[in-house]
Amino acid sequence: MPPASSCDCPHLDCVGEITKEELIQKSHGQCQDCKVGGPNLWACLENGCAYVGCGESHTDHSTVHSQETRHNLTVNLTTLRVWCYACGKEVFLERKLGPHSPHANTKPLPSPQNAGQDNSRAPGSPTSLRVPPNGGCEDLDMETEEEDELRARGLTGLKNIGNTCYMNAALQALSNCPPLTQFFLECGGMVRTDKKPALCKSYQKLVSDLWHKNRVSYVVPTNLFQGIKAINPMFRGYSQQDSQEFLRCLMDQLHEELKEPLPEPYDQSSGITVDDEDTNEAEMLIPEQDEIQANREWQKEKNMINDFYLDMDKDVDTTTEATPIISSQGAIKQNVKLYFSGHIPKMSSSPPKAASGWPSLNPAHKKVTTFSPPKNKRQKKYRSVISDVFDGTIVSSVQCLTCDRVSVTLENFQDISLPIPGKEDLAKLHSSTHQTSLVKAGSCGEAYAPQGWIAFVMEYIKSWFWGPVVTLQDCLAAFFARDELKGDNMYSCEKCKKLRNGVKFCKMQSLPEILCIHLKRFRHELMFSTKISTHVSFPLEGLDLQPFLAKDGSAQTSNYDLLSVICHHGTASSGHYIAYCRNDVNNLWYEFDDQSVTEVSESCVQNAEAYVLFYKKSNEDALKERRRVSGLFSMMEPSLLQFYISRQWLNKFKTFAEPGPISNDDFLCSHGGVPPNKATFIDDLVVMLPQNVWDHLYSRYGGGPAVNHLYVCHTCQIEIEKLEKRRKSELDMFVRLNKAFQEEESPVVIYCISMQWFREWEGFVKGKDNDPPGPIDNSKITVNKNGHLTLKQGADSGQISEETWNFLHSIYGGGPLVTVRPNISHQEAESSQSEEKIEVETRSV
Repeated sequence: MPPASSCDCPHLDCVGEITKEELIQKSHGQCQDCKVGGPNLWACLENGCAYVGCGESHTDHSTVHSQETRHNLTVNLTTLRVWCYACGKEVFLERKLGPHSPHANTKPLPSPQNAGQDNSRAPGSPTSLRVPPNGGCEDLDMETEEEDELRARGLTGLKNIGNTCYMNAALQALSNCPPLTQFFLECGGMVRTDKKPALCKSYQKLVSDLWHKNRVSYVVPTNLFQGIKAINPMFRGYSQQDSQEFLRCLMDQLHEELKEPLPEPYDQSSGITVDDEDTNEAEMLIPEQDEIQANREWQKEKNMINDFYLDMDKDVDTTTEATPIISSQGAIKQNVKLYFSGHIPKMSSSPPKAASGWPSLNPAHKKVTTFSPPKNKRQKKYRSVISDVFDGTIVSSVQCLTCDRVSVTLENFQDISLPIPGKEDLAKLHSSTHQTSLVKAGSCGEAYAPQGWIAFVMEYIKSWFWGPVVTLQDCLAAFFARDELKGDNMYSCEKCKKLRNGVKFCKMQSLPEILCIHLKRFRHELMFSTKISTHVSFPLEGLDLQPFLAKDGSAQTSNYDLLSVICHHGTASSGHYIAYCRNDVNNLWYEFDDQSVTEVSESCVQNAEAYVLFYKKSNEDALKERRRVSGLFSMMEPSLLQFYISRQWLNKFKTFAEPGPISNDDFLCSHGGVPPNKATFIDDLVVMLPQNVWDHLYSRYGGGPAVNHLYVCHTCQIEIEKLEKRRKSELDMFVRLNKAFQEEESPVVIYCISMQWFREWEGFVKGKDNDPPGPIDNSKITVNKNGHLTLKQGADSGQISEETWNFLHSIYGGGPLVTVRPNISHQEAESSQSEEKIEVETRSV
C-alpha cells in the first residue's frame, strides 16, 4: 500500500507491502494479546510488523502497541480504513497489491493531471452521443471531444464526513447509471422545484462535480447530506446507516421534487375534456363515436386482463398495498404508484396551421354545453425522471382454493428485494419435480430448464464443502415462486366472505430501464440483528428476465447488463460500504471506496459480496439506431423544415434501450401550445431537428405530436386568469363571512366542516394547488347515533357559520351536514357532556 499523493501524512513511507488477501486472512484471526476475535481488529502497517490487536470496543491493544513501538499506521481489518496515531487522523492509501494477490492486475487511477496520457480505448466500449447546436438545430454527431478529457470523467471520490460510506457508495452507484446522470448533466434546465430542501439541485451539483472534465481527487457531499437529514431524521447524527434505505429516501425525494402530472390525452380516443367554470357550467369536447370507442376499448382490456391473469402462478412480495384491478363485477381499479439547445425563435401568440402531412393537435370535436355537478377530485398521475428510469410493473394474483376466484393486482416498483435461499430452498428450486411443475404452470421454471442432473449434482456436492452455491437467478426464482396462503396466513376471500386457503403468484408486466435489485442480507429481530453472508454469484452481462415476464409483457428486450454493485463488508452491527461501477466512457470497472477510486478486474467484481445491484437493459439495436440517426445529419438540406422535440425524450433516445414513443408533453399543453408558466425557459425544454431526422424518429418510435412552431397558449392564459379570479373571489367571500361569524355573539347554530377538506380548499385558493378540491367530505368527522349523524369525538373538524357553509356547499356540494349547538340548557347538560367537550375541542377555521 504506497501512499496516495493526495494525503499529507508524513509517516506513509514506513508502510510495508501488503496485499488485500493478507488483510482478509488477518481479519479472521485474534488479538495477539487478549486473544479476542473480530470484528474490528486492527493490523499494524509498519514495514516488517505483523501485529494484530483489538480496538476500543475491547482493551484497545492496538493503541498500546503503537505507543510502545512507535508504529504509527494501523488499518481496521473490517472496514480497511487507515488511522495514523501520530497525526491523529484518518489517512488514505492507494492499493499496492503484491505478486500473490488475486487482483494483481488492478491499477490505480492516473492523477487528474496525468489522466490524459493514455489515449487507448477499451474494445467494445459504447459510443456516447451528444446534442450540440448546429446552425439553429441539434446534431446527433458522435462524441468528438478528446479522449484525454473523457477518460478522467466520473472517477472522482467522495469524502467520508462521518460514517457516511453508506451514502457515498449509493451515490457512486447512482452516478454510474447513464440515463439518470445524463438527465442531470444535459437537461439541467428541467431541474426546477419550489419544494424544500431542493435536494434535486444538490444532487445536480454533485453529479456535475463528479463528471466534470477537470476532475478533482474527491468532492465533499455536504449539501446533499444536509438535505437528506432534513427530510429523514434517521440520517441525522454520525451512526452507520443502511445504504439501500438511503437510496429509497433519496429517490423518493427526487421524484417528489421533479414530478409532473401526466397530461390528458388529446387525440380522438382520449375521452372527454372538461373546462370547469365558476357556475358549474362546462364546455365539453366530445369526439365522434367516443362512447362507442370507449366501450370497445374497455371490453377489450377487460377480456385481455381476465383471460391472461387467470392462469398466472407466481408469488409477489412488494411494499405497496394491493387493490384488485378487475373485481368479480367487472369494475376496474388501480393501485399504481408512479415514482417517473439550439436557437429558439420568438414565440407568437397564436397557433399555427397544421403542418402538411402531420395530424392536427386539435381534431374536430362536437361542442356541447351542459351542467356538470361536482365530482370527486380526480386522482392525478405523475411521472419524473426517477419513474422513467427505475419504474417497472408487477402483476400479482391470489386464487381462492375454495371458489377459484382470482384477485389481480397491478403494482409499480422501483426496486425488488430478493430473498437469499438456503439449502432446503435451493434443493426445492433445483429439483426435477419442482421444475416440471413450474414449467407446466408457465412459471419461472424456464430459468432452470437447461440445467440437467449432472450440473445439479455437482452444485449439490459443492454445497457440502463450500456452502450453498446461490446465484442471482436462484434469488429471482425464489421471489417469483408461488406461495401457499394457509394456516396463520390464510386469504380473505371477498366472494366467500371468510378466510380461505389460497395461492399467491406474480409476474413482471413491464421491465424498468434500470433494474435495482436488493438482496435481503440483514435480518432484524427485537433484540438483535444478523447478516446473511452467503455469496451470491451474479452475471456482469446477459441477466435474462424472460422467465419471469408475463406473456403479454410490454418489454421488447429482457436482457440486462450490470452497471454497479454496492457491497457491505462486516457484520450487521458494524461494517463498511463500497461500490464497484462500470465506467460508461471506457467500459472498465472501478472500486469506489469513499475518497479512493481504483481500477479493478472483472473477477474482482464477480467475487464481491453484493448487497444492491443496478442492471441496465441491453439492446444492440438501440446503439445501431443512434448511429443511423447521427448519419442523417450529414444528409441535411438547408431548406428542410425544422421540428421541435422534447429535450428529455432525446436524452432517453441517447441513453435508454427502449426510449418509448416521442413525448412532447414536456413543453406542450393539452391545446398544443406552450403553457405560460414554461414560456420563460422553453429553450431548456426543446431541441430543434431537421425534418429528415424527425421523420425517421417519428416513423421508428411514433408518439408526438409534430411541432414546427412554438406559441404561448392563449387558452391556457385565459384559464389561468379565470382561475386566479375564482381563487380571489372565493377567498374574499370566505374571509368576509368568517369575520362576521367571529363577531357574532350568540350564533343559533354552528356548522362543522372537515379540516382535511378545508386544507385542500385552502391550498387551492392560495395557489399551492392548481386543482380545486372535490365535494365537501364530512364522512370522517361524523358518527351515527340512534339514526342521527353527530360530530365524532376528537374529530379533525372546524366551525363555520351557516352562511359560510351555504357558500361553500353551493360551489362544491357534498356533505353530510353536521351542526352543534353553542348553548346547552342545564337540563341537557349531563346527557350532553361529551358533545360539549367536543364543541370546546373543535377549533374555528
